[in-house]
Amino acid sequence: MAGTDHITQLRKGTIDLAILSLLQSSPRYGGEIVSILGSFQGLDASGGTVYPLLTRLKKQELVTTTWEESPSGPPRKYYHLTDLGRRTFVELVDNWRGLSAAMNSILEGGSQ
Repeated sequence: MAGTDHITQLRKGTIDLAILSLLQSSPRYGGEIVSILGSFQGLDASGGTVYPLLTRLKKQELVTTTWEESPSGPPRKYYHLTDLGRRTFVELVDNWRGLSAAMNSILEGGSQ
């Protein structure tokens, strides 16, 4: 499909923002993030996509991790937003809303 690379690039930053948003509301473990993203058409992502993103967010000091016992199975690594992660999330949301409004206007045939 010709547009596949474009769709991949469009989704890349969107999934980062979605992950930060999920972590903004509460700490979550990786499998939970994959599951929640999978419940939204267009945001579904495998663990092979999500875990490297979480690692990158940790290296950027936007998230931190803790290990917690699981009610079933082995302990789980939970991801938490850092203060920098919260500030970055707010900034990204503001930018997303402005970009989204501009794109919606253009897509609906608007012009400056």
